[in-house]
Amino acid sequence: MAEIGLSHGPLNLVTRPMLRDLNTAISEVRGLADVRCVILHGGSGRAFCAGSDIREFAHLKADASEQKILFEDMVLRNLALIEAPTIAALDGPAMGGGLELALACDLRVIHENATLGLTESRLGGLAGNGAVRLARLVGPARANEMLFTGAIIGAQQALDWGIVNRISNGSALEAARELAAGIGLRGPLSNRFAKRLVNASLDRSLDDALSLSSRLQQDIFDSADLREGMSAFFAKRDPIFEGG
Repeated sequence: MAEIGLSHGPLNLVTRPMLRDLNTAISEVRGLADVRCVILHGGSGRAFCAGSDIREFAHLKADASEQKILFEDMVLRNLALIEAPTIAALDGPAMGGGLELALACDLRVIHENATLGLTESRLGGLAGNGAVRLARLVGPARANEMLFTGAIIGAQQALDWGIVNRISNGSALEAARELAAGIGLRGPLSNRFAKRLVNASLDRSLDDALSLSSRLQQDIFDSADLREGMSAFFAKRDPIFEGG
């Protein structure tokens, strides 16, 4: 398991330095072949991430794509492209760009008192990346409501709507670590392939996604992990997966 902790002040505001540091951490994690799960959390901040630093907007206009939009989109894509399962641990608010970070992860665990929202419309802004990911997660009607109103919702509503996977009445980070530990016991190759197939179900045609499924299942049957899983099953012991 690997962890990436945001460490940019009590609110972990999205700034260019913050995005550069996050992108560096993502690159380091992606270079570790034995990582079976990655947790993204808010470090010692009060917020997981309270969104963009509005002070950076003052000088942005025609060059916003060059100065902010494309770079931020690249970092979010790199986060989403981590091959291992990823979990966002939300021990504090995740607003605007902060929720976009969480939505780029595969799973989300939230503290019972934490809140979240895509609040850009309150400023006349737009949650671009987040709008797309949220709509795929909860459907257009609920995504539209959150986007149009800039609503800030609590943990239970986020769970009911399928934005988060679990609510913790203690530390969301500790709950995410427990979840990650369970994931780490399963076949890492299986989990990486499962992530690819879930993403393919959203990004590709049905026929293309099913074709990928056939190829990846053959790779699983060729793998040492499946041999180990079968041996462990018949020997009534815990498997020791190597990820190959």
